[in-house]
Amino acid sequence: MTSGTGIAFIGTGFVSDYYMTTLANHPQLHLGGVWDIDPSRLQQFCDYWKVKAYASDADLLADPAIGIVVNLTPPESHQAVNRAALLADKHVYCEKPLAMTVDEARELVSLAAERGLTLAGAPANALSDACGHCADILRSGVIGTPRLAYAEMEDGPVFRDKWQDWRSRSGAKWPAVHEFEIGCTLEHAGYAASWLVSLFGPVSNVAAFSALTFPTKGPGTENLALGPDFSVGCLTFKSGLVARLTSGLAAPRDRSLTIAGDKGTLVVRDLWDNRSPIHVELSGTRRPLVHRLIERVEWQFQQKFPFRLTAGKPVAYPQAAPKNSLPKYPSQIDFVRGIAAQADAIKAGTRPVFSGETALHLTDIVLALNAGKRDHTPTPL
Repeated sequence: MTSGTGIAFIGTGFVSDYYMTTLANHPQLHLGGVWDIDPSRLQQFCDYWKVKAYASDADLLADPAIGIVVNLTPPESHQAVNRAALLADKHVYCEKPLAMTVDEARELVSLAAERGLTLAGAPANALSDACGHCADILRSGVIGTPRLAYAEMEDGPVFRDKWQDWRSRSGAKWPAVHEFEIGCTLEHAGYAASWLVSLFGPVSNVAAFSALTFPTKGPGTENLALGPDFSVGCLTFKSGLVARLTSGLAAPRDRSLTIAGDKGTLVVRDLWDNRSPIHVELSGTRRPLVHRLIERVEWQFQQKFPFRLTAGKPVAYPQAAPKNSLPKYPSQIDFVRGIAAQADAIKAGTRPVFSGETALHLTDIVLALNAGKRDHTPTPL
């Protein structure tokens, strides 16, 4: 008999390969099988990864060996799949967002609570080593009280690349057109929002703007109703901190987080990196030699170099990096860490970090950013 928590995937699209890559990091989880609405894609995935294919979603939901259903379907299917799994008395881990409306997400959270189940949501990058390291640095008080944060979730102008040729490890096409229709905010803002809520607590107000700035993104997109490819939101936290979160598909790639405090500044270079370098620059201290030399040369020649150095000095991690399996590109996120945290919490009788009301709170924030709501109060946490 297999030990550990049984899990099953519904959806074997592009992102599912990231989950398979990082599943090896969590031996307490056992993948019982997968299902997808597309039989050919399901077969392709199972052949590559050597996993069991369920005959139907009903067969998957009826399997008593499965404790957690992992919902990796397209966003517009999240609500229906989540609801069906909860009604089958399964815990659920869902890719972002929980649902396409706040009301639907709220109903799911209530349903899970009524049935004594956990409904947890991606992304898992706020459970990363980097986020833990950042939290420790902030708690040390080295930069004083955090006052302001700038979170960037710019994925670069991917629509100008050869996205038609992109494939996952097992051969799934990158669903570019569908992602362009959904919009980059729903796809990516959660990566930054989860960090911010994890570090600074609940958001009391969202003031956002969103727009479709590039209405055509390549062959097959000319006559489609595409989602926003740019959004910016100012988040006011109950703790007093204010943050600006930007998501886009046109500016150069930048997934950094800058936090300004009374005594200095902290910079996380890449929110998609499980062990991103983190730099601290204290107010009034001498900057690193390389920074000073470059500034001197720029001043002498009256010309800026075509690159930007990260402010401050890197803060070393207290422990060496474990030998984990992570995607090589474009992110180094342990996608399964959220499922593992959920399984551990269920076993311990506690509540997973990004589940229930927290997952609803994050979903509400991201939906508000995507819609460009100018004065929005998210579901309280």
